[in-house]
Amino acid sequence: MAEERPVTGRRSGRGRRAGQATSRRDLISRSVHSAEQCLRDHDYGTAYAHFLLVLSLEPELKNHFKESFQYCLLKWAEELYSLNRTQDLFNCYEQALELYPRDDVICNSMGEQLFRLGFREEAAGYFYKALKLNPESANAKENFYRVANWLVERWHFVMLNDKNRNQMYQKAIEKAVRAGCKTVLDIGTGTGILSMFAKTAGAHRVYACDLSRTMYDLACEVVAANQMQGEIQLLHMKSQDIQIPGHIPERVSLVVTETVDAGLFGEGILETLIHAWKYLLLEPKGKGSCCERYGQVIPSGAIVFGMAVECPEIRRHHRVFVNEVAGVKLQEQFSSPVHSTHKTGDAAEPYSTEKMSKIPGGYKALSQPFQALTVDFNNLQDLESIASGKSCQIPVQIHEGGQLDCFITWFVLYLDEENSLSTAPSEETCWEQAVFPIQNLSVASNFVSPGDTAVVNVSCPECYLRLDLVTVSRGANVEHSGAASSETELCDALASLRTGHQEGTKQELCILEPHEIAMLNNILYHESFKAAIGNVISALAPREHWCKYSAYSSPEEYYTEALYVLDVSEGFSILPLIAAQLGKIKSYSSVDEEKHCAALQTLAERNGLAKQSLEFWMNYLDTDDDVLQRPKSDKLWSIIILDVVEPCGLIRQEVMEKAAIARCLLQSGGKILPKAVAIHGMLIESPTLLQECAVQGTEPTLGFNIAPSINRFKVPVHVFLNLSTLPCVALSHPIELLRLDLMDPCSNSVSFANELKVRVCKSGQVTAIPFWYHLHLDEDITLDTSHETSHWKQAAFVLESPLSVQEGEELSLVAHFQSSNVSMTLKRPRQYQHFTTV
Repeated sequence: MAEERPVTGRRSGRGRRAGQATSRRDLISRSVHSAEQCLRDHDYGTAYAHFLLVLSLEPELKNHFKESFQYCLLKWAEELYSLNRTQDLFNCYEQALELYPRDDVICNSMGEQLFRLGFREEAAGYFYKALKLNPESANAKENFYRVANWLVERWHFVMLNDKNRNQMYQKAIEKAVRAGCKTVLDIGTGTGILSMFAKTAGAHRVYACDLSRTMYDLACEVVAANQMQGEIQLLHMKSQDIQIPGHIPERVSLVVTETVDAGLFGEGILETLIHAWKYLLLEPKGKGSCCERYGQVIPSGAIVFGMAVECPEIRRHHRVFVNEVAGVKLQEQFSSPVHSTHKTGDAAEPYSTEKMSKIPGGYKALSQPFQALTVDFNNLQDLESIASGKSCQIPVQIHEGGQLDCFITWFVLYLDEENSLSTAPSEETCWEQAVFPIQNLSVASNFVSPGDTAVVNVSCPECYLRLDLVTVSRGANVEHSGAASSETELCDALASLRTGHQEGTKQELCILEPHEIAMLNNILYHESFKAAIGNVISALAPREHWCKYSAYSSPEEYYTEALYVLDVSEGFSILPLIAAQLGKIKSYSSVDEEKHCAALQTLAERNGLAKQSLEFWMNYLDTDDDVLQRPKSDKLWSIIILDVVEPCGLIRQEVMEKAAIARCLLQSGGKILPKAVAIHGMLIESPTLLQECAVQGTEPTLGFNIAPSINRFKVPVHVFLNLSTLPCVALSHPIELLRLDLMDPCSNSVSFANELKVRVCKSGQVTAIPFWYHLHLDEDITLDTSHETSHWKQAAFVLESPLSVQEGEELSLVAHFQSSNVSMTLKRPRQYQHFTTV
């Protein structure tokens, strides 16, 4: 008989296990209590550590503490970011995602941290994952749409929908491959469509590269979707980093590329092809190689054409042409960062781009088209000569009188001897035209007459096309020398045009964004604000109650009784100067750029405003986030001017939150301007918007399956629209969709919805809902952002698929407002469309 084990031993083992369980429960209980106490004390780092311990020991509690853990993580992450502890920040998110791998809030927050640190492509992956986990997440939608616009620029959709462009490239590539170019390198492959053209044409080996990680991944997906993943070698790298035989085994006989922009050279095609001819291509034809073994480039060359143009829309965005606005004399010299004559460190590019056929107000050609430049992409010497930056002067005969606002350029891209593409304004093409605004002429000399000659200097400094106006000869003929002028001669010529300044003086330019210049030219905008500010001031302090300036012993004493006005407009604004002219006002501007502050101060002095009447609010604050604060402990603001609409046509983020703070900082009777914002919209049919927002099936891409892959990056909102020139048919009358009352805390919340009945006035297919805003400054003064003088653009929701409607039919349109984002649901019986703002 076996010896019995002592009962005490069995009890002792159970006791140890029970004791361990009790200790575990006690540890969890104490950690939970400590985490909650730390949260109350705002000690988020310690709270996070306690929650991490609790959830690691007891995973069953994850659902119970999910919201507390999320809140703690987000707060601790903000602290780590502010302390620049980047590695600790990401360690926390990795730990959190191990616990909650399918949590959309944590994924979205991880993406936000990556985005703010500059890792945009990685951020996009987390935003996309968060959106897949929770398709209704407004924050994830907004973030993904924002980053999608950057990762896959909208011109990709327009380009892929350009069937003529695709056919021309396909024909040229097929011809080259049939002629013996059997090894192909596609530089800047994008979706890989040109590589697939080469492979289906019979190329033996096809290589393709793209520097963008997003576009490389997209190309891999597209190539696989078209069953060519084993036939096209994709490289995630810049072509200038490709080495033979390290990355590809051989020099190729054909390079295909479309690294061209509206100004032809802006995407680096000169540098790219110079390197390709030196290191990646076979010798060009005519150097002893047999016809099957020579190098070739598609496109083979291009001719750039230019034209002198009058265009009010370009003028108002690049030149301040009003001398006075709402009582403020604009004697400061302003310039946009895009200009053709003043070369400053603030200039971003020597040109902007416009679709001239659709520009509001149209344009007038002042000259015939002239040939500005030619380039042979199959000639290394020609490429190096242009890249050297040498210039030539071209006389341009003026044949129509008008204001010389800009030169525009376009090009004919020769793919080979038989196939070419034109980007002229008269062509239906995916390209825009390059615009070189002229800002160095005074208003008087800006007018040109038939018979005048404008001499333009054409060059490519830093491999960017540049057109500079040298001089305008009145009624005189100027012979084209055909050679570049010396730098001294060019500088002297440019200097001679700087009229309006006293000789021997030098005035530094104040660089403003084009929409800021358009705002300065917007008289209606400033006069409306002047009237609204004046109404508030009159109500708060009637003029008869104000003593004259001379009654006070000092300016400081005078301004102790002043009304305080805070302008928190984004960017440059003269509204503080307008307010300061209306009485005993102390205006605060939120501009923080040194040159903008200097320009405002100069304008204040030249308009006779006392120095004490203008302050720069950001000088008193530690961070931009503190902009809405009391001016002093014993003062409140009389007026707070909020900037509620972005130039692109969207509501600014956190508008309602800022309004709530602003209301708490107003004196009795004080006002927020605007007091309310009404969002207006209408139903339209616009195939153009569909083409610009998504690839429309396989027909434009010549049978290749590209749409499903790239359309993952489409966004439902199209911004920077000019509704006045958008090709569309109105299917309903304009209606008010939503109203945001910034002065009434009880009228709306951060999240609400409004359902409307919309009657169809014309049969058709609803493809989009464009929208704009009425800014109600007070009961009688309203600004319409769709007005022809507006410096704001409009935006539009684009439906997932068109909705057929009949005249007289009534639809239900629900407009939602949540976290500064507006979304819409268009309903009919058993059918609906839903889409959200960026």
